[in-house]
Amino acid sequence: MTCSSLFAPALVWANDPARVHGEIVALLGVVERSGCAFMRNDSWYSSADARKMLEHKLSDAMRVPGGVTSTEQFIEKSASRSSMSGRSYMVRCAEAKPVECGPWLVGKLVEMRSAPRAPPAPPR
Repeated sequence: MTCSSLFAPALVWANDPARVHGEIVALLGVVERSGCAFMRNDSWYSSADARKMLEHKLSDAMRVPGGVTSTEQFIEKSASRSSMSGRSYMVRCAEAKPVECGPWLVGKLVEMRSAPRAPPAPPR
C-alpha cells in the first residue's frame, strides 16, 4: 500500500467538514484510550487531559472559516506543538522513550484508517 493511498480518504473528506470533524473526534478517542502521557510545555498530562486540551484546540480551529480542512491539517497546525511556546508536544507510552506527538498522531491516524470497518447495519 502506498503512502498516498493511506491518505486518499482525506482528499475525499476535505470537502466534507462533518466527516473531517468526525474523524478528528475519533482520533481524539484513540488519544484518550491510549493511556499514554502527553507533555505540553514541560508538564506531563494524562491521556484524558490531553484529549480535553486537543478538543479545545479543535473547537478554536473550527471557529475560523476554513480552519480545519483535513485531519492531517489539524494534527500539523493544532495538535503537534504549543501555540504559545512553539515547542512540540511529546507522547510517552508505558516505559517507552517519549516521541513527538505529531508523528505519533499521524501513525494512529494511519492505523485508524486502515482498520477494517464494520459492515453497515441492515435496513429496517
